[in-house]
Amino acid sequence: MAKPLQEYHRKRDFNATSEPVGTHARTRSGHALQYCIQKHDASHLHYDFRLELDGTLKSWAIPKGPSLDPKVRRLAVHVEDHPLDYANFEGHIPEGHYGAGDVIVWDRGIWEPEGDPHQAYAKGKLRFRLQGEKLSGVWNLFRTQLAGKKEQWMLVKSNDGQARSEVDYSIVEALPDSVLSERSLPPRRPAKTTSATPRKHKARAKALPDKLQPQLATLVDSPPSGDWRYEVKFDGYRIMARIDGDDVRLFTRNGHDWSAKMPRQVEALKALGLDAAWLDGEMVVVDDNGVADFQALQNAFDTEHDERITYYLFDLPWLGREDLRELPLKARRDTLARLLEDNASPVLRYSADFEEPVDSLLDSACRLELEGLIGKRADSPYVGRRSSDWIKLKCKQRQEFVIVGYTDPKGSRQGFGALLLALHDHDSGQLRYVGKVGTGFSAATLDSILARLKPLRVAKAPLPSPPTGAEARGVHWLKPHLLAEVAYAQMTREGIVRHAVFHGLRDDKPATAIDLEKAMPAKRAAQPQPEGLDTLRLTHPDRVVDATIGATKRQVAEYYAQVVDWLLPQLKDRPVALVRAPDGLAGELFFQKNAGQLHIPKVLSYSKAQAGQAAMVLNRADSLLGAVQMNTLELHTWNATNKDFDKPDRFVLDLDPDPALPWKAMLEATQLTLTLLDELGLRVFLKTSGGKGMHLVVPLTRRAGWDEVKDFSHALVEHMARLFPDRLSAVSGPKNRVGRIFIDYLRNGKGATTVAAYSLRAREGLPVSVPIWREELSQLKGADQWNIGNLHERLAQVEDPWSEMASTRQSITARMRKQLGID
Repeated sequence: MAKPLQEYHRKRDFNATSEPVGTHARTRSGHALQYCIQKHDASHLHYDFRLELDGTLKSWAIPKGPSLDPKVRRLAVHVEDHPLDYANFEGHIPEGHYGAGDVIVWDRGIWEPEGDPHQAYAKGKLRFRLQGEKLSGVWNLFRTQLAGKKEQWMLVKSNDGQARSEVDYSIVEALPDSVLSERSLPPRRPAKTTSATPRKHKARAKALPDKLQPQLATLVDSPPSGDWRYEVKFDGYRIMARIDGDDVRLFTRNGHDWSAKMPRQVEALKALGLDAAWLDGEMVVVDDNGVADFQALQNAFDTEHDERITYYLFDLPWLGREDLRELPLKARRDTLARLLEDNASPVLRYSADFEEPVDSLLDSACRLELEGLIGKRADSPYVGRRSSDWIKLKCKQRQEFVIVGYTDPKGSRQGFGALLLALHDHDSGQLRYVGKVGTGFSAATLDSILARLKPLRVAKAPLPSPPTGAEARGVHWLKPHLLAEVAYAQMTREGIVRHAVFHGLRDDKPATAIDLEKAMPAKRAAQPQPEGLDTLRLTHPDRVVDATIGATKRQVAEYYAQVVDWLLPQLKDRPVALVRAPDGLAGELFFQKNAGQLHIPKVLSYSKAQAGQAAMVLNRADSLLGAVQMNTLELHTWNATNKDFDKPDRFVLDLDPDPALPWKAMLEATQLTLTLLDELGLRVFLKTSGGKGMHLVVPLTRRAGWDEVKDFSHALVEHMARLFPDRLSAVSGPKNRVGRIFIDYLRNGKGATTVAAYSLRAREGLPVSVPIWREELSQLKGADQWNIGNLHERLAQVEDPWSEMASTRQSITARMRKQLGID
């Protein structure tokens, strides 16, 4: 008798494909049966429909994908069983191999068979209910008598409340993207022997957002391989334009409204006649040779001569009511070029790309004394953060520096002599002196800059190690508020710039955290630079903690150093338990509630007499990093502080799902729980668990004891489970949450803990538990959306969603208890 996955293995070379090996079929217990639908762009675009049964995924290839119309029968060709972990596979199968092409997870969730699924499958007549991200309701799969090399089945939707006419709505066209990653399949190229046009990409219809974060480029040291488009790197101000009818606004990359500074550009954008749009581009002033001149741009702003400013447009993230950010770059830019075809205004221009080889392009750019090139991956989406899909190739060393002082002029020169420059130190975060710039100024700029420097004068140098001797003679020190754009030939080993030339002041970026911008190898573009570990002595820094991503102990320590200002308020004065992994995720994990023999600096230890049990508190950065030195990955905290160990100051509801449930079920359960808490009049703060679920944190004034708070949260959960017994459970254990979500109230007892916000999780990929704004909930794609590698991007863009938690005053009242039926 053939093994269940024998045919699957026979067709694949796992040395070449990244598809999961799935050596053995597996039997799972305690979980609902999962299903997935993968969109597969192989020789022909089709959808692979897979149902879990007997430890594998029974699979059918559906050429046209599912239809919600009961009148439409979709052909489903029965293919070989796939391993269960294939349900999460996305990626590219190499050319020349079975199924070559791109794969995304189009839908996933759980399926509930009507009757015995084994008998139904054997008879070729399956009837079942789907609960997925996209599909729901009752469906039918039945075997036909049609001839073919493989069994021909049909997939048909039952006529229920989820059915819709195919004439009115095609779900595969309306919802084309992945439910795991929001990836779109790359556009299909027409066959060379036909004159077919490329497949059209559908944008998502949404309301025009008030704000939009620009995509930023990563500096690299050499051009990467692949399909890239290269444009001139403009030396100007990055500006996002928002058009809503006659209301046109121009925003800097930091969200400042500069519309009043550029009225001509506003009028030119109005003349395009667009109802709604977001456009992305760069404001520049070009010199007589056609080269962008940053200082001339600044002069144009200072003198209100915006007629000299040209807005070079290079991207179109939004048009009308359609979100274009998920479309490939080429599709967005083609649309933008068409919009500008009839533009007659000299202050608007399309930033064209070039088809020449990148090496010759960069050489030409440098000869023309341009700043460099911007490269963009041709099929990439638009993301509001720094990305490796956009890269910078620079001709010169050039970046922003913090101005910390200036010298007096000499000879006939007016204004000042030179500006003293600084950068934030990579390890300590403090400013360090990096040299002076005394060339590149005109008489006009010397006077105008001096006028801005004088109000910032201070008596003491704003950096811990200022220059001494001749370097410090006659220096006027300044508050470190202004930035200078400076080009330089090189930086010495001592960290001093050589042959510096001033190009202008920058007002579009904050002076905080300006550090040296280093070009990264093209293969490592967009990986964050580490923040520094202060004085921590880290043993075995290269020990691999998570082999799936190659993360080391040093990277874990660097992560916690990066988030220390966000994490310490979550730990402050709270007993903390540690999850330690001395041998990484592959070894045994230890849950430790007291300091014991751990060598953690400045840890606060409490005895059983003081806290009811032995406990430790980590209130300092060196204590936190000391715990990391002891191989800590996770940090879990009590719901009380050392101000009163017997009075909790919050309770937590941990929504813990059957892992097979779709993420949509978690969002629905979270919304339902929020609705009840709203009705009770309690303010709630949200965070992802970093695993599969969500945490709802309700702050309290310290009035009630542990038993009262735990009883209240238990009653709340039981009330929810009575209202929605098919979705929610108030009883712990895998068997009690099959196809449902357990709302865990057990974390509200004395000594119980919950993973802290911004803590890593000891799981593959090292995800993070992250606070979110309530308005973000519907946009989440999973509880492990942020991890050790990408959380820094969120922290740079989002204000603290929990900033008001400490000031929230509320308590459990008699009215609330009565609403839940508590005597």
